[in-house]
Amino acid sequence: MSQIQQGMALLIAAFHKYSGKEGDKLTLSKGELKELLQTELGDIFGKSNDKAAIDKIFKDLDANADGTVDFQEYVTLVACLTMICNDFFSKK
Repeated sequence: MSQIQQGMALLIAAFHKYSGKEGDKLTLSKGELKELLQTELGDIFGKSNDKAAIDKIFKDLDANADGTVDFQEYVTLVACLTMICNDFFSKK
């Protein structure tokens, strides 16, 4: 498997590790998203328990306002973070 394929597999596995704990196995609830962000992206987001910050991130990600974050919305987050990190490290 290529590195890109491995990365894709890891993104998929991370999503499904947290989705479905509180309901639909194909979406993330606010609690599931919070756990994913803190566990998998804690170095970027920190271990914040700031409810307002989590609420804002969730609202911004929930593009279709259905009260959950689906895989496409999750991938959008990861893509945006990847672009930000690339910009940051390209300037160093």
